[in-house]
Amino acid sequence: MTAVTQIGGIIYLITILLVKKSVEKKRLKRIGIFTVLYLVATFLIVPNVSPFFGREKIKETEFLKAHSFFYKLTNRNYVRPELNNAIGQIATEFERQNRGIKMVYLDANFPFINKFPLLPHLSHNDGKKIDVSLIYERDGKLSNKKPSVSGYGVYEAPTEKEYDQNVVCKAKGNWQYDFPKYLTLGTFNKDIEFSEKGTRQLAELILKQKNVDKLFIEPHLKTRLNLNNGKVRFHGCQAVRHDDHIHFQLK
Repeated sequence: MTAVTQIGGIIYLITILLVKKSVEKKRLKRIGIFTVLYLVATFLIVPNVSPFFGREKIKETEFLKAHSFFYKLTNRNYVRPELNNAIGQIATEFERQNRGIKMVYLDANFPFINKFPLLPHLSHNDGKKIDVSLIYERDGKLSNKKPSVSGYGVYEAPTEKEYDQNVVCKAKGNWQYDFPKYLTLGTFNKDIEFSEKGTRQLAELILKQKNVDKLFIEPHLKTRLNLNNGKVRFHGCQAVRHDDHIHFQLK
Protein backbone atom coordinates (compact mmCIF):
# COMPACT_ATOMS: atom_id res chain seq x y z
CA MET A 1 0.00 0.00 0.00
CA THR A 2 2.85 2.37 0.80
CA ALA A 3 4.58 1.62 -2.50
CA VAL A 4 1.43 2.36 -4.49
CA THR A 5 -0.07 5.27 -2.52
CA GLN A 6 2.67 6.51 -0.12
CA ILE A 7 0.19 6.92 2.77
CA GLY A 8 -1.63 3.57 2.61
CA GLY A 9 0.71 1.70 4.92
CA ILE A 10 0.44 4.34 7.65
CA ILE A 11 -3.36 4.37 7.39
CA TYR A 12 -3.41 0.58 7.65
CA LEU A 13 -1.26 0.61 10.81
CA ILE A 14 -3.62 3.15 12.38
CA THR A 15 -6.54 0.92 11.46
CA ILE A 16 -4.92 -2.08 13.17
CA LEU A 17 -4.44 -0.04 16.34
CA LEU A 18 -8.07 1.08 16.30
CA VAL A 19 -9.58 -2.36 15.68
CA LYS A 20 -8.30 -4.94 18.15
CA LYS A 21 -7.91 -8.62 17.30
CA SER A 22 -10.63 -9.60 19.78
CA VAL A 23 -13.34 -7.49 18.11
CA GLU A 24 -16.13 -9.35 16.32
CA LYS A 25 -16.11 -9.12 12.52
CA LYS A 26 -12.58 -7.74 12.79
CA ARG A 27 -11.77 -7.95 9.08
CA LEU A 28 -14.96 -6.22 7.95
CA LYS A 29 -14.55 -3.43 10.46
CA ARG A 30 -10.90 -2.92 9.50
CA ILE A 31 -11.83 -2.65 5.84
CA GLY A 32 -14.53 -0.09 6.62
CA ILE A 33 -12.40 2.03 8.92
CA PHE A 34 -9.40 1.86 6.57
CA THR A 35 -11.54 2.99 3.64
CA VAL A 36 -12.96 5.97 5.54
CA LEU A 37 -9.59 7.03 6.96
CA TYR A 38 -7.85 6.64 3.62
CA LEU A 39 -10.41 8.71 1.72
CA VAL A 40 -10.41 11.45 4.36
CA ALA A 41 -6.62 11.56 4.33
CA THR A 42 -6.32 11.51 0.53
CA PHE A 43 -8.91 14.13 -0.32
CA LEU A 44 -8.97 16.38 2.76
CA ILE A 45 -5.73 16.13 4.73
CA VAL A 46 -2.97 15.41 2.19
CA PRO A 47 -3.80 18.34 -0.16
CA ASN A 48 -3.49 20.75 2.78
CA VAL A 49 -0.27 19.25 4.16
CA SER A 50 1.64 18.70 0.89
CA PRO A 51 2.47 22.43 0.39
CA PHE A 52 4.73 22.19 3.46
CA PHE A 53 6.76 19.71 1.40
CA GLY A 54 6.81 22.03 -1.64
CA ARG A 55 4.15 20.15 -3.61
CA GLU A 56 0.54 20.63 -4.53
CA LYS A 57 -2.19 18.66 -6.22
CA ILE A 58 -2.42 19.08 -9.98
CA LYS A 59 -5.06 21.69 -10.75
CA GLU A 60 -7.39 20.06 -13.21
CA THR A 61 -9.40 22.16 -15.65
CA GLU A 62 -11.69 21.46 -18.57
CA PHE A 63 -8.48 21.24 -20.64
CA LEU A 64 -6.40 19.11 -18.23
CA LYS A 65 -7.52 15.75 -16.84
CA ALA A 66 -6.09 12.63 -15.23
CA HIS A 67 -6.28 9.60 -17.49
CA SER A 68 -7.91 7.69 -14.66
CA PHE A 69 -9.30 8.37 -11.19
CA PHE A 70 -6.66 5.87 -10.03
CA TYR A 71 -3.93 8.53 -10.25
CA LYS A 72 -5.85 10.81 -7.90
CA LEU A 73 -7.00 8.05 -5.56
CA THR A 74 -3.41 6.85 -5.08
CA ASN A 75 -1.89 10.32 -4.52
CA ARG A 76 0.22 10.16 -7.66
CA ASN A 77 -0.98 13.58 -8.85
CA TYR A 78 1.32 15.98 -6.96
CA VAL A 79 3.86 18.40 -8.41
CA ARG A 80 5.77 21.51 -7.49
CA PRO A 81 3.83 24.77 -7.98
CA GLU A 82 6.01 25.87 -10.91
CA LEU A 83 5.32 22.58 -12.72
CA ASN A 84 1.62 22.96 -11.96
CA ASN A 85 1.66 26.37 -13.63
CA ALA A 86 3.53 25.03 -16.66
CA ILE A 87 1.12 22.11 -17.07
CA GLY A 88 -1.85 24.47 -16.95
CA GLN A 89 -0.36 26.79 -19.57
CA ILE A 90 0.49 23.91 -21.89
CA ALA A 91 -2.99 22.39 -21.60
CA THR A 92 -4.73 25.71 -22.19
CA GLU A 93 -2.68 26.53 -25.27
CA PHE A 94 -3.03 23.01 -26.66
CA GLU A 95 -6.80 23.18 -26.36
CA ARG A 96 -6.80 26.62 -27.98
CA GLN A 97 -5.05 25.11 -30.99
CA ASN A 98 -7.25 22.00 -30.96
CA ARG A 99 -10.74 22.80 -29.67
CA GLY A 100 -12.11 20.20 -27.31
CA ILE A 101 -8.90 18.16 -27.06
CA LYS A 102 -7.53 17.73 -23.56
CA MET A 103 -4.06 17.22 -22.19
CA VAL A 104 -4.16 13.96 -20.21
CA TYR A 105 -1.68 13.26 -17.44
CA LEU A 106 -0.59 9.92 -15.99
CA ASP A 107 1.88 9.49 -13.11
CA ALA A 108 3.32 12.63 -11.55
CA ASN A 109 4.71 12.42 -7.99
CA PHE A 110 3.69 11.56 -4.43
CA PRO A 111 2.84 14.46 -2.10
CA PHE A 112 5.67 14.06 0.43
CA ILE A 113 9.41 13.54 0.85
CA ASN A 114 12.05 13.90 -1.85
CA LYS A 115 13.64 10.66 -3.09
CA PHE A 116 10.64 8.60 -1.97
CA PRO A 117 10.20 6.31 -5.01
CA LEU A 118 7.02 6.34 -7.05
CA LEU A 119 7.19 2.83 -8.44
CA PRO A 120 7.73 1.64 -11.10
CA HIS A 121 9.42 4.92 -12.08
CA LEU A 122 13.07 5.66 -11.39
CA SER A 123 12.88 9.44 -11.12
CA HIS A 124 9.37 10.62 -10.14
CA ASN A 125 10.50 11.45 -6.62
CA ASP A 126 10.96 15.21 -6.27
CA GLY A 127 7.79 16.87 -7.57
CA LYS A 128 9.48 17.94 -10.80
CA LYS A 129 8.37 15.14 -13.14
CA ILE A 130 5.20 14.16 -14.93
CA ASP A 131 4.06 11.76 -17.65
CA VAL A 132 1.44 12.81 -20.18
CA SER A 133 -0.37 10.77 -22.77
CA LEU A 134 0.41 10.81 -26.45
CA ILE A 135 -2.25 12.28 -28.73
CA TYR A 136 -4.44 10.04 -30.85
CA GLU A 137 -6.88 10.53 -33.70
CA ARG A 138 -9.91 8.85 -35.18
CA ASP A 139 -10.87 9.19 -38.84
CA GLY A 140 -8.27 11.92 -39.26
CA LYS A 141 -9.57 14.04 -36.36
CA LEU A 142 -7.92 14.40 -32.96
CA SER A 143 -9.60 12.44 -30.18
CA ASN A 144 -9.53 12.36 -26.39
CA LYS A 145 -9.66 8.57 -26.46
CA LYS A 146 -6.63 6.54 -25.34
CA PRO A 147 -5.68 2.92 -26.12
CA SER A 148 -5.23 1.40 -22.63
CA VAL A 149 -6.91 1.43 -19.24
CA SER A 150 -3.76 2.47 -17.36
CA GLY A 151 -2.53 4.87 -20.05
CA TYR A 152 0.70 2.90 -20.39
CA GLY A 153 1.87 -0.10 -22.38
CA VAL A 154 0.41 0.41 -25.85
CA TYR A 155 3.39 1.44 -27.96
CA GLU A 156 3.72 3.45 -31.14
CA ALA A 157 6.44 1.09 -32.29
CA PRO A 158 9.16 1.91 -34.81
CA THR A 159 8.69 0.99 -38.44
CA GLU A 160 11.17 -1.31 -40.19
CA LYS A 161 13.10 1.76 -41.35
CA GLU A 162 13.25 3.43 -37.93
CA TYR A 163 15.76 2.91 -35.14
CA ASP A 164 14.52 0.33 -32.63
CA GLN A 165 15.79 1.28 -29.18
CA ASN A 166 13.82 -1.53 -27.57
CA VAL A 167 15.81 -4.19 -29.43
CA VAL A 168 19.09 -2.47 -28.59
CA CYS A 169 18.32 -2.16 -24.88
CA LYS A 170 17.04 -5.70 -24.48
CA ALA A 171 20.10 -7.03 -26.30
CA LYS A 172 22.17 -5.35 -23.58
CA GLY A 173 20.27 -7.27 -20.93
CA ASN A 174 17.75 -4.61 -19.96
CA TRP A 175 14.81 -7.02 -19.88
CA GLN A 176 12.52 -4.46 -18.20
CA TYR A 177 12.67 -2.00 -21.09
CA ASP A 178 9.26 -2.92 -22.52
CA PHE A 179 7.76 -4.26 -19.28
CA PRO A 180 4.86 -1.72 -19.25
CA LYS A 181 3.18 -3.80 -21.97
CA TYR A 182 2.06 -5.96 -19.04
CA LEU A 183 0.64 -2.94 -17.18
CA THR A 184 -2.07 -1.82 -19.61
CA LEU A 185 -4.83 -3.30 -17.39
CA GLY A 186 -6.65 -3.89 -20.65
CA THR A 187 -6.77 -2.25 -24.07
CA PHE A 188 -9.69 -0.64 -25.87
CA ASN A 189 -10.56 2.02 -28.47
CA LYS A 190 -9.16 -0.06 -31.32
CA ASP A 191 -10.46 2.54 -33.78
CA ILE A 192 -7.92 5.22 -32.82
CA GLU A 193 -4.37 5.69 -34.07
CA PHE A 194 -1.34 7.70 -33.07
CA SER A 195 -1.48 11.34 -34.17
CA GLU A 196 1.87 12.65 -35.32
CA LYS A 197 0.53 16.18 -35.72
CA GLY A 198 -1.17 16.31 -32.32
CA THR A 199 1.72 14.75 -30.42
CA ARG A 200 4.22 17.05 -32.13
CA GLN A 201 2.14 20.09 -31.17
CA LEU A 202 1.97 18.96 -27.56
CA ALA A 203 5.71 18.25 -27.40
CA GLU A 204 6.55 21.63 -28.90
CA LEU A 205 4.36 23.43 -26.35
CA ILE A 206 6.12 21.56 -23.56
CA LEU A 207 9.53 22.47 -24.95
CA LYS A 208 8.59 26.17 -25.14
CA GLN A 209 8.28 26.31 -21.36
CA LYS A 210 11.47 27.96 -20.13
CA ASN A 211 11.60 26.02 -16.87
CA VAL A 212 11.26 22.63 -18.56
CA ASP A 213 14.67 20.99 -18.53
CA LYS A 214 14.16 17.62 -20.27
CA LEU A 215 11.63 15.76 -22.34
CA PHE A 216 11.91 11.99 -22.75
CA ILE A 217 10.44 10.26 -25.76
CA GLU A 218 11.56 7.18 -27.69
CA PRO A 219 14.33 7.95 -30.24
CA HIS A 220 12.31 6.86 -33.28
CA LEU A 221 9.49 9.22 -32.31
CA LYS A 222 11.95 12.05 -31.76
CA THR A 223 13.08 11.56 -35.37
CA ARG A 224 9.61 10.95 -36.78
CA LEU A 225 8.20 14.08 -35.12
CA ASN A 226 11.28 16.14 -36.00
CA LEU A 227 11.86 17.17 -32.38
CA ASN A 228 15.33 18.69 -32.68
CA ASN A 229 15.25 20.72 -29.48
CA GLY A 230 18.20 20.05 -27.17
CA LYS A 231 15.82 19.39 -24.29
CA VAL A 232 14.69 16.16 -25.95
CA ARG A 233 16.80 13.39 -24.43
CA PHE A 234 17.14 9.62 -24.35
CA HIS A 235 16.14 8.30 -20.92
CA GLY A 236 18.57 5.36 -20.94
CA CYS A 237 18.20 1.60 -21.18
CA GLN A 238 17.84 1.30 -17.39
CA ALA A 239 14.40 2.91 -17.67
CA VAL A 240 11.43 1.78 -19.80
CA ARG A 241 10.43 2.70 -23.31
CA HIS A 242 8.73 6.02 -23.97
CA ASP A 243 6.63 5.47 -27.07
CA ASP A 244 3.45 5.15 -25.02
CA HIS A 245 3.80 8.49 -23.21
CA ILE A 246 5.86 11.68 -22.91
CA HIS A 247 7.84 12.40 -19.77
CA PHE A 248 9.00 15.93 -18.99
CA GLN A 249 10.58 17.60 -15.99
CA LEU A 250 11.68 20.91 -14.53
CA LYS A 251 15.25 22.12 -14.17
